[in-house]
Amino acid sequence: MLQTLSRPNTQIEVVTRLDTNPVAVYLAGLSKGSRPTMRGALNLIAGILSNGKNTDALAMDWASVRFQHTAAIRSRLAETYSPAYARKIIVALRGVLRSCFKLGLISAEDYTRAIDTGKIIGSTLPAGRALTADEIAKLIEVCQKDKTAAGARDVAIIALLRAGGLRRAEICSLNVDDYNLETGELVIRGKRNKERIAYVTNGAADALADWLVVRGIEPGSLFVPVNRGGKIVIRKMFSEAIFNMLQKRGLEAGVADLSPHDFRRTFVSDLLDAGADIATVKELAGHANIATTARYDRRGEKAKKKAIELLTVPYKRERTYTK
Repeated sequence: MLQTLSRPNTQIEVVTRLDTNPVAVYLAGLSKGSRPTMRGALNLIAGILSNGKNTDALAMDWASVRFQHTAAIRSRLAETYSPAYARKIIVALRGVLRSCFKLGLISAEDYTRAIDTGKIIGSTLPAGRALTADEIAKLIEVCQKDKTAAGARDVAIIALLRAGGLRRAEICSLNVDDYNLETGELVIRGKRNKERIAYVTNGAADALADWLVVRGIEPGSLFVPVNRGGKIVIRKMFSEAIFNMLQKRGLEAGVADLSPHDFRRTFVSDLLDAGADIATVKELAGHANIATTARYDRRGEKAKKKAIELLTVPYKRERTYTK
């Protein structure tokens, strides 16, 4: 069991001023979309450090964290969570300790020792599944049958998810002036405020053009809410609305287990299957590391399956077994 962080007569020292709280300082340096995830990661660490007695990262005495604590946290995370999720939590831990150092709460030596946790080895398959062409066609069909503004909006979102592999937050952050109707260029703001350019062509361009006729070209968010009366409300959509919309359209189309990331996985996988250069696909997907893109490559799996089929097992069925 981890030793609970403590000081004389107190288990937790609450730092009330947010401008000197290392958690608040660390979170302030992140993008708005990343803050809830990393705050949750720090709350999880706070719970581990206090043996479940404290799960509020803002109330944790991070200045008392030393190497023995971070080493124990790394071990617990490696045993409990997937490698990718454990590494994300370690990133948050190192980030808040960096804030402690910059605020003068810990020495350079203590900081250097504490963050030297070692790597968490391992990898997992990409989340979600690849959608078939038939499933995507069914989703588009049910949206086109809906003659309301919501139908036009939803089919445009699905078309962009298919043609651009955008994340939910990226869809929500799009503005009308991010799209160039003449060139088909679409400016996407991804993680850590990194911008990239996507190209909207063919059916996706047509779906987006039809949506703009319904929405109008008034400045503001490209995709906006449609209220129950069918009226368009010019304001930003929340990422949860994208998820809920896909759940609704998936039920209507008979496409089970549908999530926004399924489109992203399909986008990357299909481009690689079609022979697109992996470095180009990395840029189109907005991946920071080409290794992330490579995880979506299904070509190796097909080769492995073909190789295994060369082997034989000398088993012949002589009778049918029953329970």
